[in-house]
Amino acid sequence: MPAVPPQPAPVGAPPPPEARRTAFAEGVDRLRRAATTEPGRLRVIGAVLAALVLAFGAVTAWQTTDRAAAADDVLTGSQPLSSDAADIYRSLADANTAAAGGFLAGGQERAASRDRYEKDIRTAAEKLVNAAANSDPRSPSARTITELNRLLPEYKGLVERARTYNRQGFPVGGAYLRYANEKMQEEMLPAAEDLYTKENRRLRDDYADATPYPWAAIALGVLALAALAWAMRRTYLHTHRVLNHGLVAATAATVAVLLWLTVGHTLARAGLNDSYDHGVRSLDVLHDARIASLKARGNENLTLVARGAETTKVGDETFDAYDHDFGRDMDALGEGLARAERLADDDSGAKPVSSAVSAMTEWQERHEAAREQDENGNYQQALDLVIGARGATGECFDGVDRNLAAALAHEEDEFERAAGDGRDALTGLPAGAALLAVLGAAGAVLGIGRRLAEYR
Repeated sequence: MPAVPPQPAPVGAPPPPEARRTAFAEGVDRLRRAATTEPGRLRVIGAVLAALVLAFGAVTAWQTTDRAAAADDVLTGSQPLSSDAADIYRSLADANTAAAGGFLAGGQERAASRDRYEKDIRTAAEKLVNAAANSDPRSPSARTITELNRLLPEYKGLVERARTYNRQGFPVGGAYLRYANEKMQEEMLPAAEDLYTKENRRLRDDYADATPYPWAAIALGVLALAALAWAMRRTYLHTHRVLNHGLVAATAATVAVLLWLTVGHTLARAGLNDSYDHGVRSLDVLHDARIASLKARGNENLTLVARGAETTKVGDETFDAYDHDFGRDMDALGEGLARAERLADDDSGAKPVSSAVSAMTEWQERHEAAREQDENGNYQQALDLVIGARGATGECFDGVDRNLAAALAHEEDEFERAAGDGRDALTGLPAGAALLAVLGAAGAVLGIGRRLAEYR
């Protein structure tokens, strides 16, 4: 078939309909057309300035809220829990020491020794309850606390059996006390140490959350200031007016937030770092030294309780197991006290540590004398040198423990002062930044609105 040539459209036929455009495309066209006029450009500039200032305020409020919460956790949450974990360890170790000391006294156990044991058990139980109330029920710390709550009554039952048989003169009492000591040394104290380690890790995490600079907020603040400066210069070039009151107010509000942010966070960071360097580090060392002294005292008492029943080999030599552990604990105590002396930054912190060193030195000398009497078969003389009323190693241990407690109290005060200053430096910053950002955005809108009014 021959091709049909195109036919002309009938006269008077309507033109084909245009394709429908989306609302977004039409909005873009309107903005593009508006941007070609000065009022349209001013509206875009005002919107961008307001958005930048509001974004700066929002990010500042968000980041400073997180850091303030972490700083508060350091002061009122993780550090107190870390100290509670150390107190749990100390109370358990001291209860074990008091139990061994009371056992050495035989059927005539002194009331002071019994009261000390009961007080330590109550303290450990109370600290465990407090730690359980302030920990996440699904956290590893909660599981450790549950395990310690299970083991504590078992240990106490073993000690009571040992005391009962000891008062009746049955040698099996010593076996029960050694079994109680094994439960303490192999299960309870490792669990308490694990809890202490977990809480210290949580404390370091809170420091890590509280101290980093809020770089996102600072960058947005600088960007907002640059945009405001450009807008004021543009206004000056177009109108030859030096100041636009709205833009000046927006700039002043942004500068205020940026200065408050940088200065406040710098002060907070300095306070928190000071609380760590001159508080937490010293507290960790002092807690470790106190624990070492408690373990040493417990092993010293058990040396006389066991009377050579437990031995250990080091190379080709055989030693009394408890006396060997005593030596290791005293070495750890000496190293801890030396570190504590180096970390002490004032006389109030250094003086009790120096006194503890003197008491430790005297303790070692008296212990050597007691071991000499015991090895020569003079058990009663050795016993008097360990738990006697005067001139015994117990006096030296009490001196070490008392001075370490004084040093810990001083470092606790130092920590609370510095950490409190760091937390307080962020007080009001999130709410203040948000309010000033809203005022700054309003100032930018009003300043641009004044320029738009000139075109009406």
